[in-house]
Amino acid sequence: MKIKYTLPIVFVVALVIIEKENNIISRVSDKVALKQTPQNPLQSSGFSTILLKQNGSLTSPSRMKSAFTLMKRRLENYSVHQEVMTRGKKHILLLATTRTGSSFVGEFFNQQGNDMFYLFEPLWHVERMLTLENGGTNATAAAKAYRDVLQQLFLCDFSLLESFIDPLPVDHITNALFRRASSSSLCENSVCSPFIKGVFEPYHCRTRRCGPLNLTMASESCLKKEHRAIKSVRVRQLETLRPLAEDPRLDVKFIQLVRDPRAVLASRMVAFAAKYRNWKQWAMDGEVPIDDDGVKNLKGNCDNIRMSAEIGLRQPLWLGRRYMLVRYEDIARFPMRKAKEMYRFTGIPFTPRVKSWILRNTQASKGASGVYSTQKKSSEQVEKWRFTLPFKIAQAVQKVCGQTLKLFGYKFVSSEEMLTNKSISLIEDKVFNFL
Repeated sequence: MKIKYTLPIVFVVALVIIEKENNIISRVSDKVALKQTPQNPLQSSGFSTILLKQNGSLTSPSRMKSAFTLMKRRLENYSVHQEVMTRGKKHILLLATTRTGSSFVGEFFNQQGNDMFYLFEPLWHVERMLTLENGGTNATAAAKAYRDVLQQLFLCDFSLLESFIDPLPVDHITNALFRRASSSSLCENSVCSPFIKGVFEPYHCRTRRCGPLNLTMASESCLKKEHRAIKSVRVRQLETLRPLAEDPRLDVKFIQLVRDPRAVLASRMVAFAAKYRNWKQWAMDGEVPIDDDGVKNLKGNCDNIRMSAEIGLRQPLWLGRRYMLVRYEDIARFPMRKAKEMYRFTGIPFTPRVKSWILRNTQASKGASGVYSTQKKSSEQVEKWRFTLPFKIAQAVQKVCGQTLKLFGYKFVSSEEMLTNKSISLIEDKVFNFL
């Protein structure tokens, strides 16, 4: 009789442990289903639904086994938490939007050295899959998926990200990771498997040729690193990342990078010319339809950036002093100073390697620059947009993004003469953080 009741009792205890840990750490209820069905990353099911039938009885032995496996994994994560606390691992999330200089700023951490594991835009795969499956991106579903993937990546767990990679990795091996070469950590000897001629096409990974990426090896390499950093332009609201700040296994610092919305639009009109064809037409016509979807999208982006910054600067209890706001314009004008401030904020040593990279890449010649290049003479990029963006377009941006401009200290222009007058700076001196 004693043997008969052992399994149910242990199972119930396991359920209690799992549910408590689940509630305390992240309130994430559906990522288990995502991992168990990598062919369909959008499938969602509550954790209790996976374990129990509606009448409250225990599920099949296979699901019980799955539950115990999950329990074991989560209990192992407690040891990860202890390692974080004892060894002082840092986790940095660089938040931005497209054309704000995030690739350039991300290199500040990518170049840190052998104790940094840096990932460039891993959420690209999540956004792409959600868009393909739904015919568009649902903001709520996307925010939840982004949060869960980031949480697992900071723990060096690539399994959830794998479920979004297309084609699906085979035996955790993929040739399809978005811009792998933009992450030094994914081009090191430890993860750079030899390519086999006639079997695998060589992947040009920075200064070497590699075979496909083995995500198991990447996970092992990540676990050996002292710190982890991720750059993403896809998270819309800081509030959605609250579970990361409250996760005791992580020590996350959020750095939000912002840029003058007028400069961002000017850059996008060049980089994504086809998508912004209407804006060019409006500039010639002299009228910008404020009710157009493109203008509404711009306003929505500005509002999201502003609201996230307002939350971060307010420093709510759940966020504490984990948030830093940085303007691209300040980095472009004072790259070394701002880089030191960011490193001081994260609590990570500012290495000579980073300093050397900044010196080389903020004084680059014109020939080394390009739309997607991180090698630009940064001081020349600050207000270059003022001589390419038509005044009518600048006015439209000021109308829909006025609150955002004011919060970040960007001055309004009242005439075309003021817009193109180099002697008038459009950047206010402003202090956002108390370091």
